[in-house]
Amino acid sequence: MGLVEGKAGIVTGAAGGIGRASAILYAEEGASVIVSDLEACREKAEETVAMITAAGGTAVFVAADVAKAADAELLVTECVRHFGKLDFAFNNAGILAVGFTSEVEEDEFDRIMEVDVKGVWLCMKYQLKQMMKNGGGTIVNTSSEGGLVGTPQAGPYVAAKHAVIGLTKTAAGEYANMNIRVNSIAPGTIATPMVLSLPKEAQDMLVAPQPLNRLGDPREVAQGVVWLSSDRTSFITGITLSIDGGATSNAQSYDPANSPRSLG
Repeated sequence: MGLVEGKAGIVTGAAGGIGRASAILYAEEGASVIVSDLEACREKAEETVAMITAAGGTAVFVAADVAKAADAELLVTECVRHFGKLDFAFNNAGILAVGFTSEVEEDEFDRIMEVDVKGVWLCMKYQLKQMMKNGGGTIVNTSSEGGLVGTPQAGPYVAAKHAVIGLTKTAAGEYANMNIRVNSIAPGTIATPMVLSLPKEAQDMLVAPQPLNRLGDPREVAQGVVWLSSDRTSFITGITLSIDGGATSNAQSYDPANSPRSLG
């Protein structure tokens, strides 16, 4: 029996990276999955579906912009239509803009808030309504290491990811007595297409705070996501699980000289 055997749910931002890895792992662990991303990402999202079905799993692509209420509701409707229920959701879709706080354009700020905060809220809104009908369920929201600490040149993103944690904690308390658990994850620097497209020096700067001193693998994040969606975490709600190579546990950037190994 898989961790989520017989369950059905939604993964947003599933055309690649953490979303794709999580959709695949949900399916490997026995779940049926709505794979969602923007219409513009259809080809990559359908690749995710093909990877799942080729391995014997069950998945369906549904295009959606999570910042639109009708699309957020459609995801729930389609999950119930295809699979008869909604047991879990992984609200992972998000965007990033880079720049010092005084240099970010207003439209960039607004779009990040629209997708990264409003999008998570809208998805939860309709997921919670269905889960109350189901008699329970689990939701995992993607925050970030930047939802726990400040990150230079990412002010709006950091603000949005802090907000995701606030939404998660609040919903966890509101719906706990309805057998609905709501948690979030805070990934560090992960080997996603966005990170891998950066120059080597930028990648090194992002990895520096992580004592494990390497990029995380999307599947390593997916393991935490699926675990939080499983019955093995039945007494866990309202938490933010850091999956960041130790970054938020340390005040100093990684330095080999600080390792006992270097002291011989």
